Amino acid sequence: MWVLLLIPSCAAAVLSCLRLVRVAAVADALTGRAPHPAHRPSGVGLYETAYLAGGPARVVDLALVRMAALGRLHLAHTGWTTVVDPRGRGRLERALIGAIGPDGQCRTAQLKAALAAHPTVRDIGDRLALAGLATPAVVRDRALRAVRQVRYALLGAASMLLLTVLLTAPDGTAARTAVAWYALPLVLTGGTLLMARVDVHAYTAWAAPAGQTLLRALPCRHTVATDDDLLTAVAISGTAAVRDPRLRAALGS
Repeated sequence: MWVLLLIPSCAAAVLSCLRLVRVAAVADALTGRAPHPAHRPSGVGLYETAYLAGGPARVVDLALVRMAALGRLHLAHTGWTTVVDPRGRGRLERALIGAIGPDGQCRTAQLKAALAAHPTVRDIGDRLALAGLATPAVVRDRALRAVRQVRYALLGAASMLLLTVLLTAPDGTAARTAVAWYALPLVLTGGTLLMARVDVHAYTAWAAPAGQTLLRALPCRHTVATDDDLLTAVAISGTAAVRDPRLRAALGS
């Protein structure tokens, strides 16, 4: 009986680990390419910094905080966003106002989800990926999916082991034999996840190694004295940097 449980556990462990190794090899090949000189950025602005630090969701949060600080949006702690000034300054502001809709008001959570998937926000990530600063979206998605599958295989093997021990408990010899065999998928998946922390972890972040180096070189604003300090802090640290509890609650709605 326990052998029938062991076979799918081993198969899932081997296949998931092989997939993760393959994804890591492809990621090395894609991110190891030197960026074309035409794609090297002349400077990294706040929205680019926000993308490297937290992805599209961070860019959206920064845009909302910036427009609210300028009085162009009203963010209510009840979870609604209202347009105060319908004239967008720049592509991202126009995209945000367009995502709110003709009524000039929508739920903040729906707005954030729609704007995070907007081509204007995706273009920021594409430009940073071409410059070698951001992890390409396809690489990050595949790496996260492969790591998740190995974790599921590890949990599945542990669950099957527990079930096997319960089924073979009356027979001590069979239980010990089952534990010894189940060590194979457990060690394989556990060891692969440990190695992934070193080899694959960099590809699950929004910023590529070069982008992470750039983020570490940025001055971290621990004190928010001006609006510029607030925007910089939000770009780097997210909405946790917002001191106003009502605004922070509105962003989390």
